Amino acid sequence: MAGGLVALLDDIAALAKLAAASIDDVGAAAGRAGAKAAGVVVDDAAVTPRYVQGLAAQRELPIIRRIATGSLRNKLLLIVPAILLLSQFVPWVLTPVLMLGGTYLCYEGAEKIWEKVSGHHPAEQDTPSVALDPEHEDTVVKGAVRTDFILSAEIMVIALNEVADEPFLSRAAILVVVAIGITALVYGAVGLIVKMDDIGLHLTERDSTSAQRLGELMVRGMPKLLAALSVVGVVAMLWVGGHILLVGADELGLTAPYDLVHHAEEWVAEAVPAAAGALAWLTNTLASAVIGLVVGAVVVALMHLVPRPKEAAAAH
Repeated sequence: MAGGLVALLDDIAALAKLAAASIDDVGAAAGRAGAKAAGVVVDDAAVTPRYVQGLAAQRELPIIRRIATGSLRNKLLLIVPAILLLSQFVPWVLTPVLMLGGTYLCYEGAEKIWEKVSGHHPAEQDTPSVALDPEHEDTVVKGAVRTDFILSAEIMVIALNEVADEPFLSRAAILVVVAIGITALVYGAVGLIVKMDDIGLHLTERDSTSAQRLGELMVRGMPKLLAALSVVGVVAMLWVGGHILLVGADELGLTAPYDLVHHAEEWVAEAVPAAAGALAWLTNTLASAVIGLVVGAVVVALMHLVPRPKEAAAAH
């Protein structure tokens, strides 16, 4: 009896060690997958603050919380199940789907540039400290979640590619960990960024002279930082969208654009060996952004400049 109990305890201990090892493996794999998607994570964090720029301060964090909730819901309920099923049964579909999302990102970025050049801006962004009514706030949140969906899809597909050789259940667990971790990281950082001016105001009320100076610097600098992040966000959408299209076209057999960019990377790396890695990355990034701008401009032209049938009929 005692021998049987000892054997049972040994089995339980072995199972516990196996479970602990599995958890460690999932955590490590999730870390590797998240690291591979770091570039898109930065883009996501850069894009989001523009949705609350100029809004009433008391609505900034609630709006960011709603966007974060929508982002996590999209990842866990839509993106992760969809890409797991597609990767399991029809993996070839992932690339075209991702390219459609990349085209949308290019359109979003190019449209922001078109609005700046043409002078057509959304009304709620024209005046600082706007107090949105619920309907307009819903519009802001939906627009942010829609853009985040594309970035989230790319993050999760990149993460999936990193752990493609794992068993199905392990892949699912890893993607859930990545989804939760990246959402917390991105929107935690975004929340901190948009509230830095309030933190600065608090510091200006401290007795310490150095704290007051730091607070004043933060208050003066935050509008410039938010404006810069807005620009970075637009560039990021063009860059990420263009890169998706560049890599996707190569995977579908249209290799000439990717080969051209790759040769350009090799050329700059050979020309300046001391900064080969940085220059190769910059070349790829610039090429992706140009592709994104061209594709986005075509879509913007189709959406804004080409008369639609109903509009043409109304004009006559």
